Amino acid sequence: MGIETRDHGRHIVVVTIANERRRNAMTRAMLADLAALWDRIEASQCRCVILTGAGDKAFSAGADLGGDLSAGPETAAIINRALLKTTPFAKPIVAAVNGDCVAGGLELLLASDIRAAVPQARFGLPEVRWSIYPFGGATVKLVHQIGYVHAMDLLLTGRLIDADAAMRLGLVNRLVPAAELMAWACATAETIAANSPSAVQAVKQQISAAIADYARSREALEQQLGERVRNGPDFREGIAAFREKRRPDYG
Repeated sequence: MGIETRDHGRHIVVVTIANERRRNAMTRAMLADLAALWDRIEASQCRCVILTGAGDKAFSAGADLGGDLSAGPETAAIINRALLKTTPFAKPIVAAVNGDCVAGGLELLLASDIRAAVPQARFGLPEVRWSIYPFGGATVKLVHQIGYVHAMDLLLTGRLIDADAAMRLGLVNRLVPAAELMAWACATAETIAANSPSAVQAVKQQISAAIADYARSREALEQQLGERVRNGPDFREGIAAFREKRRPDYG
């Protein structure tokens, strides 16, 4: 269990979220490792990252709700870096979505640049069902990536959509059969890595910096709203219902 890495050739790093038993949910330790990994990759000769999940069921189910759910400033900073929410990142990321991509997994996907998914993958932001504020970047990024009405549909209903719908919305570039997914990701990353790294990273830096600047401008309110939800009357019921695998009752 953890964040696994391997090299693909000289300039490509494959990053795998590996916690199959819990559908690649990310523990606090995994998020800290991922945050540190981005710093190492940023300083390395890597020209492109491939991001995927272990196994064939899930890309990532987001944060592991079986663990610590506190979110003080230090924890928030680690999560923000892990999900590339408020800091620029100059290395392109190709996402190979090998299964369900929900909650924080979808918020991590929003930090990637080119995306393909297997046809059976599902996507969604179910946090509001469990009285959780989605503070990993969805409220500041999703509208810009897929448009207001589509973003609000996912954020407010908590429903899951299939891969075909995700492609129509522009959440992923294309659908690729599972047997061909990593080959597609490697070929795409190799194309990027063969281009001028200084030019590619300048393009990514500019776009990434603009997104990060906007996210930082909303961060104080983001954390305030997250605290309000966590301290509100529904949070305990929502988390209990999630852990007990039942429908929550908010009265």
